[in-house]
Amino acid sequence: MFLLALTWAYLSKTLSGSYMNSMLTQIERQFNIPTSLVGFINGSFEIGNLLLIVFVSYFGTKLHRPITIGVGCVIMGLGCFLQSLPHFLMDRYEFESTVSASGNLSSNSFLCVENGTQIFRPTEKPSECVKEVKSLMWVYVLVGNIIRGIGETPIMPLGISYIEDFAKSENSPLYIGIIETGAIIGPLIGLLLASFCANVYVDTGSVNTDDLTITPTDTRWVGAWWFGFLICAGVNVLTAIPFFFLPKTLPKKKLKDSVGVIKTDKEDKHKDEVKKEKNGITKDFLPFMKSLLVNPVYMLFILISVLQFNAFVSMISFMPKYLEQQYGISSSDAIFLIGIYNLPPICIGYIVGGLIMKKFKITVKQAAHIGCWLSLVEYLLYFLNFLIICDSSSVAGLTISYEGMQHDLYLENTVFADCNMDCNCPAKIWDPVCGDNGLSYMSACLAGCENSSGTGINMVFQNCSCIQPSVNSSAILGLCDRGHDCTMMLQYFLILSTTTSFIYSLAAIPGYMVLLRYVYFGLPAALRGSSYIPAFIILFILRKRRLPGENISSDIMIVETKVTGKDNECKDTSQNSKHVNDDEMKTKL
Repeated sequence: MFLLALTWAYLSKTLSGSYMNSMLTQIERQFNIPTSLVGFINGSFEIGNLLLIVFVSYFGTKLHRPITIGVGCVIMGLGCFLQSLPHFLMDRYEFESTVSASGNLSSNSFLCVENGTQIFRPTEKPSECVKEVKSLMWVYVLVGNIIRGIGETPIMPLGISYIEDFAKSENSPLYIGIIETGAIIGPLIGLLLASFCANVYVDTGSVNTDDLTITPTDTRWVGAWWFGFLICAGVNVLTAIPFFFLPKTLPKKKLKDSVGVIKTDKEDKHKDEVKKEKNGITKDFLPFMKSLLVNPVYMLFILISVLQFNAFVSMISFMPKYLEQQYGISSSDAIFLIGIYNLPPICIGYIVGGLIMKKFKITVKQAAHIGCWLSLVEYLLYFLNFLIICDSSSVAGLTISYEGMQHDLYLENTVFADCNMDCNCPAKIWDPVCGDNGLSYMSACLAGCENSSGTGINMVFQNCSCIQPSVNSSAILGLCDRGHDCTMMLQYFLILSTTTSFIYSLAAIPGYMVLLRYVYFGLPAALRGSSYIPAFIILFILRKRRLPGENISSDIMIVETKVTGKDNECKDTSQNSKHVNDDEMKTKL
């Protein structure tokens, strides 16, 4: 029951986390804040986590661990609710546009009108291009994310330690694999929820969406980011309920065929914990921390985790934005594709990794080798991503001339051409249209369009002087498609991402067991590449070490042999086995 409850807790916490990461682009547009601030908001979760993680990990074992986890889930629910609160306190979202939603001819001042009046003043100074934060309501999202990080703190360390204390050592890798599977199903559900919310307009229900002149593929579109946070809040609160009914301890499971001579590591650990509780909670905290800091394997593994995790977070946090801008798809589609192509192979990899650990009884040294070499193979495949790219969108006046010639750099005087010189168009408003000649234009006015028909996203512009040569000289709202080649590049990227995700996840469980038994492209590549230096050092250190669990089977056989008839050697065997256990405990400490 605890395993089921903990798996669901992992699902709920990763559901909230993946949804938050997927909504970063929507939050950036809603509050009109720079990407650097968005990164800080996203990192605030770790700030809340780091405030308590060391103390909860150590002192939490002295408390009622299931109840502590339940309280953490309730706190996570509160954080998610705070993150959704700005939507109910802010005005409606407004986006910059030159197009009249009604399409009325009397209001078509956004079209090419010779000798007309310039309504939109062009930006003269570069400083005016800097985003101005419209509201400080983003602080609610920041504080809510910090609170969510605080609530998540006890789930992993206390949950895993609970399983380690009351489960057989050979079963714990499989149990951890099951839990990590829940940690993958959660993001899958979170990404699907985010994909749905990103496709729904932020102010749906309070505005007429038929009058909108933008679509989910437009960079000005903001989805209903707040709705998913309400769902996450409810799920986290419901997750807390089972933990309040679980016991503080469970019956110990002993090893089969135990002869009573060799005590298990877990029994010694349990007695040691009881003794520590009698001596006081804080008495051995500093010596315990010191023993960790001087353990080279543990500290090097922590260094690897930090480098790998930084690379992973920097990539996954902005992957929806990267796919959106690199391959010309909507945020909703990008989030959906990430969930479909990345998370299932990771889930399968976790299960397979756990089964391999259980089936072949992988030792710590073997686990270190498996984790290192599989991760290295995935890292080398990762560099193929640099080759899977699309050309930039062909936008007349920006990346290409009005005659179809490529531009290396943007030059301000190329925004205007002979075909739109007398149209009195704004030069700094992004309201793209796609001409029937396959080129995109910054606005209908800069395309030289004189008339329009239809309303909302179905608006069509005619008599566009810059769309030449063309049959109809017409344009529609939005950027043009990137073409078949870019679609194929997207498929290659997704296939490669699926392959690397599976290989990387195979190494996750073996690497995790090393820790438990103590023993988008440029920046992630540099971080992960440097992580292999301490990885090789770990392999070198483990090569000469004798670790717990490597000679247990042979010791049991020796004891059984002595019991059959050699009574005169029983005392020596017991002393030897006791000496082995003492060495193992010292090594483990």
